[in-house]
Amino acid sequence: MKTRCAWCGTDPLYISYHDDEWGVPVHDDRHLFEMLVLEGAQAGLSWLTILRKREAYRWAFANFEPETVADWSESDVARLLADAGIVRNRLKIESAIRNARGVLKIREEFGSLDAYLWRFVDHRPRQNAWRSLAEVPARTEQSDAMSKDLKRRGFNFAGSTICYAFMQAVGMVNDHLTSCYRYDEIRQWVRQEKD
Repeated sequence: MKTRCAWCGTDPLYISYHDDEWGVPVHDDRHLFEMLVLEGAQAGLSWLTILRKREAYRWAFANFEPETVADWSESDVARLLADAGIVRNRLKIESAIRNARGVLKIREEFGSLDAYLWRFVDHRPRQNAWRSLAEVPARTEQSDAMSKDLKRRGFNFAGSTICYAFMQAVGMVNDHLTSCYRYDEIRQWVRQEKD
């Protein structure tokens, strides 16, 4: 039996997310935007709640194509507020649209969302070595810097804790516990990518 990070529990969807996605470095702009939106939507809720709604989010938010979402108006907000498949919170929905516009501006300046976001970790995943969940921080100096810069650019739902959860999810940091079977797999995978 595989030893996993305790946070993923026993739910098959959560286990699949932990085993296949969490902590794997992501460099695709669409996926990065998706995770920014979903981490913001998660604020005040469990991540499992968001995972269960993920497919509905992908449909409702045009598969997280920033160009499409950035062009949306109040009528789209109203449509999304009526969609029971997603978290129907006006501030979170408006934030996703606003943040999509911010992504387009970032692309103009940096060439890609990937290039912008990964500079907060010097374009290399940080390899942590936590033994227990109690050691894992809720925020770091890097997530503070990311949050501050995103907010300066007009992003909402981009606090340091949300940014750190995002960084964990997209593999900017390897926060699998050292006892978790994925810890060494991610570390080895990152090492091979560098070579």
